Amino acid sequence: MPDPIALVPLPRSVVWSEGTWETTDPWEGLSVGLSEDLPATEYALSISPQGAALSAGSEAALADGRNTFAQIVTGADGSIPCVTIADSPKHAWRGMHLDVSRHFLPVEEIETLLDGMALHRLNVLHLHLTDDQGWRVEIKGYPRLTEVGAWREQTLVGHMSGDEESWTFDGVRHGGSYSQEELKGLVEYARRRGIMIVPEIDLPGHMQAAVAAYPELGNFPEQQVGVREVWGISDHVLGVSDQVFDFLRDVLTQVAGIFPAPYVHIGGDECPTGEWERSSQARARMNEWGLTRVSEIQGRFTTFASEVLAEQGKRAIAWDEVLETHLPDDTVIMNWRGPAGVGEATSRGFQTIVATSDLLYFDHYQADPADEPLAIGGRTTLEDVYTGRLLPKKMSAEQERLVMGLQAQLWTEYLPDAGAVQYMAFPRLCAFAERAWGSPEQSWDEFQERLRAHLPRLDAFGIRYRPLDD
Repeated sequence: MPDPIALVPLPRSVVWSEGTWETTDPWEGLSVGLSEDLPATEYALSISPQGAALSAGSEAALADGRNTFAQIVTGADGSIPCVTIADSPKHAWRGMHLDVSRHFLPVEEIETLLDGMALHRLNVLHLHLTDDQGWRVEIKGYPRLTEVGAWREQTLVGHMSGDEESWTFDGVRHGGSYSQEELKGLVEYARRRGIMIVPEIDLPGHMQAAVAAYPELGNFPEQQVGVREVWGISDHVLGVSDQVFDFLRDVLTQVAGIFPAPYVHIGGDECPTGEWERSSQARARMNEWGLTRVSEIQGRFTTFASEVLAEQGKRAIAWDEVLETHLPDDTVIMNWRGPAGVGEATSRGFQTIVATSDLLYFDHYQADPADEPLAIGGRTTLEDVYTGRLLPKKMSAEQERLVMGLQAQLWTEYLPDAGAVQYMAFPRLCAFAERAWGSPEQSWDEFQERLRAHLPRLDAFGIRYRPLDD
């Protein structure tokens, strides 16, 4: 029979049958249990006129099944079609990255995004907590990180193009931070929806907000800098003193204690070496460490951070620039700079998450820039996300096994509030969820038709999204 309720992402096997289940409280009528007969990643959902039953091979698979059930019952108005579903994901990592450093989002807005993620069976929120434009996480013993580093006095208006003299600013103080207790609450909110939160502390670059709060963490402490008010890449990176490494140990240890996930992201992207090249202390450290190139200093940070995290039972994830320096064998690579990087990382034996900017950066325009809100650039349409190639053409079976999954990125330089974030995320995140889950392939037209029927669920969850093109 035809599909009476369009599901996104489409499960592996969906068999609709005659009849309906009449109920005013579907969650009360759902029986749930673990089954040793099912693989750990699989769930089975059955709805008959008598009720609904969900079984799964693990708690994670149960969460996936509950999220599918949530789609079916949302907007069903008490009459739920009968169906049998057998389903499991292709990828273990089905993630969304959210940058709360460039523009701060209140906890309740992140919760709405978590609801939207869960609805689409996405299971990882990568929370980008620190950057040049704002430090968002409370670290005990370092109060100025949030008193000073969480606030910038103004923000650039428009693109950072042309001469600096032509730039204009909004004159509005912007910022905010999360207490450790607030973040623990967010972790629990996500866990109940089958989502793991992985924090990011970007190092050793993208640290201007920290250096603004504590100049002694920089390479030239006598130079007071402010929290960055423009975008781009800051030249201000961490210094190499013992105090800096003590600071990192404190930060990473506390962050590891807030987030129970087995991973912490340590950034590693876009780290200029200019300050290290000019620093006599950095040159002395290079001699002490037996390094021959300034760029190798970053490898020292990567190794140190990984060791601290290992002491806490965590693995480090880092952006793909870390492949250019020494790094521990168990580092997880998050590839963003180009599809070829997936091949390089996996060929060297690193587990890899595909986050490439050409298709998975949702801060890009969704259509003609003349008709869209201001964005950083590029153009990534809904159809691009659904149909574009995500993996290199030539990969061995062993390389493919090293691909942990996929992740969509929401960088917020040009996304000042939750409405803007949701507009850029949805419905592209719906198409991404199909790719991350590994849904049975359909034509673009078939997916569009199913998506149109699915969008009222976003309305029901209060998610603001870009309307589909006619």
